[in-house]
Amino acid sequence: MSQLIDPSSSGAVVVTKSDTIDIVYPSGIKRSKGIYVGVTGDLNLVLASGVTVLFKAVAAGVVHPISVKRVMSASTTATDIVALY
Repeated sequence: MSQLIDPSSSGAVVVTKSDTIDIVYPSGIKRSKGIYVGVTGDLNLVLASGVTVLFKAVAAGVVHPISVKRVMSASTTATDIVALY
């Protein structure tokens, strides 16, 4: 049986970059549905799968459909980051 996933967001949290602490979501939420970047730059992310990846020159003013556990402080130059869940 197929499973339907609602792609829309029901909430958001301002992201504090950290190399050791995951994004703090409300109870029951483990990862984002998207990441908004206010100021263009690089995003060093720990994805929901646990893989770390560096996205270079991420566009500002856009919600990027990435499932994220953590935004790393090291190598992240983008700012005004919001995680949507």
